[in-house]
Amino acid sequence: MTAQSLPVRHIDLSTTHKDTHGGDAAAFSVFWWKDLPLGMRASLPEELPFGEAQLRQFAAEFGAAQLAARSPTLGAPLRATFEGRPKQALILAHLLGADNLVDQLDRLAAPSGMSAQDISVVICTRDRGEALAGCLKSVTTQQTPPSEIIVVDNSVDGNAKSICRRFPEIRHVHEPRPGLSVARNAGIRASCGEIIAFTDDDVELHPSWTAEVGRAFLDESIDALTGLVLPAQLDTPAQRIFQLDMGGFGTTFVPLRFDHRFLEETRPHGAHVWKIGAGANMAFRRKMFERIGLFDERLGAGAAGCSEDSELWYRMLANGGVCLYEPRAVVFHHHRRELSELRQQMRSYMRGHVAALVAQYDEFGDRGNLVRIFGQLPIYFLRTFLKGLLEGRNGRPETLTAEVAGWTAGLQFLFRSGWRRQRAPRLSAGGAGQ
Repeated sequence: MTAQSLPVRHIDLSTTHKDTHGGDAAAFSVFWWKDLPLGMRASLPEELPFGEAQLRQFAAEFGAAQLAARSPTLGAPLRATFEGRPKQALILAHLLGADNLVDQLDRLAAPSGMSAQDISVVICTRDRGEALAGCLKSVTTQQTPPSEIIVVDNSVDGNAKSICRRFPEIRHVHEPRPGLSVARNAGIRASCGEIIAFTDDDVELHPSWTAEVGRAFLDESIDALTGLVLPAQLDTPAQRIFQLDMGGFGTTFVPLRFDHRFLEETRPHGAHVWKIGAGANMAFRRKMFERIGLFDERLGAGAAGCSEDSELWYRMLANGGVCLYEPRAVVFHHHRRELSELRQQMRSYMRGHVAALVAQYDEFGDRGNLVRIFGQLPIYFLRTFLKGLLEGRNGRPETLTAEVAGWTAGLQFLFRSGWRRQRAPRLSAGGAGQ
């Protein structure tokens, strides 16, 4: 399936009853019920087009999963633990037979209508003007405008300023010190909103993104939010390998609640905080930063390489915080187009992942982080190698080699005592960094 371009198509099951796909090529289908994302599926040419009965079955199965996860009478949203899936499966058959499935899906898909006046949107960028322009167009055309939009320009010469001038509502902040965490912290300090939402310059937002962020934070128990990251296109082998073979940025279409219990259940083997979401689609209450600190500037692109977001989630959960994964908040990500770019990305991801595990061990003394480094990751490498060997996955050995190289490079942080003594910067209650 990775040999040719894979068109990404969006199917609204509330209105589509006949698939018009020609059936002579593979396709990647994202299913919706109006503006509610339901699921996705990669299909071979012989599996297409979908029949009318098949589309109805998709609507029933995907819809039942949504109702199972979102019904208050069933304890929604599901807790992000190993108990979530069995609980959902037990009630799936009952919901499949619901006569009012369409009505209930219409209710779930209704626009939130929430104000975004307490939301500051922060976009960090570095030398990617063309991508930034597309991102800003999607931010400035939101159905519910945020209170402010801040572009933190992490380039040396502030070259994003010319792009920002095209959008009068954008505030340009130049932060020449390199590093994504440094840039994000600059955005937090420059912002005024009680909710600070982040996205990346290689992302385009669904028109209802800010409204869905606002709806999620109506729950006062929520400290942070992550959302669904869909592929914008799957035109190149690198994009298809990342999405289909490596799972992209996640494939979950139902809301999940990540709390201290999730941390405790996964802690012995290195808490699986990377499953919470992606930095391309996340938001936080300002009070959370005041309580636990800002992004760790040792981590992230331009520093150790990655995982500054997952380390912050780890720190938040360890301090009793709660993060909601809400797939109604949708963004579309432009994956790396070239295999060389993907290999570099995977090396950076793994190097940063190991660095974050070291930082988490130093902060909280959880030995599961070391188990992850020296136990789980080598097993993952071996399993991935054997799977690629048996299935003949094109390109996967190259990305696996990059991941192993990143893991090896990440081990250096275990021996850098000065680096290990550092901690994340703080944010004062008034908003100024300390």
